Parts: sequence; structure tokens; C-alpha cells
Amino acid sequence: MSLVTFLGIYFVRKAGIEVATVGLAFLCEHGLRGTLAPVFGALSDRIGRRILLIAAAAATAVVLPCFLLVTGPATLFAWSVAMGIVGSVNIPVSNALLLDLAPVDRRQSVLALNYTLMSVAYTIGVMPAGYVAERSYLVLAVISSIGYLMVGLLYGLALRGTLPLERSSPGVLRNTVSAFRDRTFLLFALMAFVFPLSMGMVVTVSPLYGADLGLGEGYIGLVLGGNSLIVVALALPAAAKMERLGPFSLLGAAAALVSASLFCYALVPGPAAALLIGTVVFSFGEVLFSSAVPAAVARLAPAGKRGAYQGGWALIASFSMGSALVLSGWLQAQIGWQGAWLAYAAVVLAAALGLFASRGVFLRQ
Repeated sequence: MSLVTFLGIYFVRKAGIEVATVGLAFLCEHGLRGTLAPVFGALSDRIGRRILLIAAAAATAVVLPCFLLVTGPATLFAWSVAMGIVGSVNIPVSNALLLDLAPVDRRQSVLALNYTLMSVAYTIGVMPAGYVAERSYLVLAVISSIGYLMVGLLYGLALRGTLPLERSSPGVLRNTVSAFRDRTFLLFALMAFVFPLSMGMVVTVSPLYGADLGLGEGYIGLVLGGNSLIVVALALPAAAKMERLGPFSLLGAAAALVSASLFCYALVPGPAAALLIGTVVFSFGEVLFSSAVPAAVARLAPAGKRGAYQGGWALIASFSMGSALVLSGWLQAQIGWQGAWLAYAAVVLAAALGLFASRGVFLRQ
């Protein structure tokens, strides 16, 4: 993620590609990642998680640094397609593995611990990455590739032996689409898509917003790293308290905080202050939804379809997160940055009201 945060700036500023084109390429990547995620999630229900995770980490280590070869729209889309394929395994399969290993009454805390550790890694990575990017994207690419190789090695060393796995029903293809036949899951996805959408806005859109208004990569990285520090401090204790209420209980409040953060981007005077305050407010919403959303999807999943449902949610999340930049590029051209942030904030606020109103439906699951 320390590299992904600055890729939009690289493709626009270094490779000279239009923002809208970069957004479409990111959407292509996320769309392909999401489309394949249910397939790999359902496949992991049948053959296990370990082999898929190791293969994905090794492939990403090779494909990711190839962004340096991007010189125009054609090579950008080729790189995005390759990244979409290799990236489609990790989220559904790793989440399913964590849920396999966690006791039922501790799932949300386990997911929060995992998210906390990722936030620690992001903080360690993104703060210096901004300054590295200002000097050499090549060095940043090499560091990111080495990181994925280390992940693959750790999977191989730490996940030896027999791992727990619920018995899956026959038919990988049928299980792949099972989540999208579940009306309760679809109702949840109809509103919860705003969480990955907001992550896309913070991770890929806000750096371009800041850069367009004159902020440097170093300051942008510092602000986004500070966001992770808040998540690190609060995610695990918040998840431990939320477990008693269930994963659906505070999602409406999380969406309301995210909406407030987007209003801050639009309305706080000065780009530096707007980026800082909006990102801090977003952090508190992220603390709530980061572990609650995958735990909620796990609550909705029937036995033996954990990977398939995590894959189904990954499809929704990928399209939502991937659409952030392309939508923002179009909105920014039509109504400016302030109008774009206000439009996003209104959509998220509507989802917050929907999550509050439907809380009882989900709590009965």
C-alpha cells in the first residue's frame, strides 16, 4: 500500500497519462480482481488456502514493479490487467483463513488484530515512501517487490501442517455465485459498498487532490501515515467492545463518520488543513468498519461457503474501491474538487441512514 498510494501521482505526473484514463485503468484492475475473487474464494474452500496465498504473493512480487514500464494508456491497461489477476486471491482467501483459525466468538477481534498489524505496516511504509517517491520510484518498486517475496516466504514457513477447513459442498462454480443469490447479503452490499469506496477515495483520490492543490508527496504520506496510527491505537479495543454487540451494530455510525470526513475535505479552509482533518475523522470511521465488515460477511455465510462469501464481498469491494478514481476524475472535471467531495459525502450519508434503519434485519442473522 505504501506504493499504491503514490501510483496515481506517478502515472499522471511521470508517465503523462490523463487522470480519467488512470482512473479507468484502476477500475479495470479492481474490477478484474473483484470478478475473480469469488472464484478463488470458492476454490480455496475446496483445495485449501495456503497454496493460493503463496502463489499470489510470488506473482505479485514480479508484476507489481512493472509499473515502471508504463509509458502510455496501452501499457497502463496491460499492467492493470496483470495486477487484477494476481491480486484477486489475497483478500478473500486470507480473510477466510483468518476466520478458519479464529474461534467464533473472537472473529472480529482477530480481524481487528490483522487490520491493526496492516495499519502498522502501512504507517511504517507510507511515511518514508512519500519521501522515497520524490527521489526515485524505482527504489520504491524494489522495496515493495521484496516485501511480497517476504510475505510468500512467511506463508510457507508459518502455515506448515494441516490447517482447519470447513467441508465445502460440491460445485465450485455454483458456490462462486452463491453469495449473489442471498438477498440478505445483497441488501448488506447495497449499503456497505460505501466503505471500500471511501477507502479508494482516501488512498487514491486524496493524494491527487492534495497534489493538485500544491501539497507534496512527503506531506501527503505523513497525513495518511497518521491515519494509520489512529487505527493502530483503536482498532483492536474497539473490535473487542463491538463483539458483544455483533458486527452490524455500529456500521451506521461508521458510515456517518466517513460522511463527515468527506464533508471536511470539501468544506475545511485550506488544502493542508482539509486533508489533515478529513483524514483524521475518516480514521475513526475506519476503526469501526475495518473489522466489522468482513465479520458481518462471515456471519451471513453458510457453512462451507466462507471463502465464496468473502470472495463475493471482495467483488463488491473491488468495484467500489476501483471506481473511486475514475468517478472522481469525471466529477472533478464537471464540478471541481469541492463538488466531488460533497457528492460523495451525500451518498455515504444516505448509506449511513440505510444501515441504521436495517440494523435489526442483520442483527437477527
